[in-house]
Amino acid sequence: MPGGSAFGTLHLKTDRIKNMSVSTLLLDTMSSVSEPRTVKFGKTDGFMKTLRERVDGYFEENNLSKHDHPRMYVKTFVILAWLTASWVSLVLLSGTTLTAVLSAVSLGLAMAAVGFNIQHDGGHGAYSKYPIVNNLMAFTLDILGGSSFIWKRTHNIIHHSYTNVTGVDADIDVGFLGRLSPHQRHLPFHRLQHFYLWFLYGFITFKWQFVDDYLALFRGKIGTTRVPKPKGWEMTALIAGKLIFMSLAFAIPLAFHSWQNVLLFFFLASFVQGATLSIVFQLAHVMEHADFPMPDEDSMRIENEWGVHQVETTVDFAQNSRIVNWFTGGLNFQIEHHLFPQICHTHYPALAPIVKQTSEEFGVNYYAHPTLGSALASHFRFLKQLAQKPAEEVDSDSLNSAA
Repeated sequence: MPGGSAFGTLHLKTDRIKNMSVSTLLLDTMSSVSEPRTVKFGKTDGFMKTLRERVDGYFEENNLSKHDHPRMYVKTFVILAWLTASWVSLVLLSGTTLTAVLSAVSLGLAMAAVGFNIQHDGGHGAYSKYPIVNNLMAFTLDILGGSSFIWKRTHNIIHHSYTNVTGVDADIDVGFLGRLSPHQRHLPFHRLQHFYLWFLYGFITFKWQFVDDYLALFRGKIGTTRVPKPKGWEMTALIAGKLIFMSLAFAIPLAFHSWQNVLLFFFLASFVQGATLSIVFQLAHVMEHADFPMPDEDSMRIENEWGVHQVETTVDFAQNSRIVNWFTGGLNFQIEHHLFPQICHTHYPALAPIVKQTSEEFGVNYYAHPTLGSALASHFRFLKQLAQKPAEEVDSDSLNSAA
């Protein structure tokens, strides 16, 4: 919460739910996420209705479209040109180790930029009013080794509906490797997580490129969240994407370089991509000022309405930085994105004052870090706070020792 002790608030919430019978399911992040359909939100108090009216009014008064922004098409061309140039430089032109390293780093950043900007807006249907354009832009994820089919059914539905709800939102669940929520199990080695997690963030792309998508297709679910089997054009696009990715990542490079060099520089580029993607997304939710509410045991209802929940579980950062905003595809305006995911991200800077003012009027906690540096520091501090054993576990250990 702005101006307060977020960690103290989180401990209070932990105390409130620690005797819930449902906590076995919801607090155990060693297992997969629970079924999100059981979680409900509180009744609306008019916040989201008022906010939608004001945002719609902004577009009407300025005669603007929520999609197909000309600047977005130019941006797409620039990013894809950057991606292509980096790949060509790495695979075909690099003659020294230094140029190869620089090309691989550039490729990793370019791939992250594709994910932040092109794929993300396309996957949310925010890029264009034409579904075929959105699907084409979303398909860039397939070229990078992921699956737009699976992403739409996990990120869009689960994360955007149940943000920071422990046991449901898979984006805050890294299993036993780390503790990203105050409601997750604490393990002894987590005491160092504020140091080692930054390194592990780099491996996220390898996980979804070579593990997650295939497991989801084989099992028909991610955790306990069902994923329908792709059919027809969806299956065709999924297979085509995997083939294109494998060709660009391995088959073509192997025609020019040794397998050792191909694997080494693939690792470097993907690690840079994974670390960049992970850190930006973590700065939106795994933060000191983000809330981590839990549903009531009996009703499985979150206290706040959905719109309030999105604002209070999300944090903006570096709103005045054009560079950060351009590179991250407006994901430094995560509050606005979570409220209006189907609006092109180029509009978020203009929408932020509207969202902030409406939040203040309704007593909703809206928070934005002024710079990227302050956001990174907040994420570090929060990881460090979560690295400590919860107070109730410390008390329990003391009682056991006394006995």
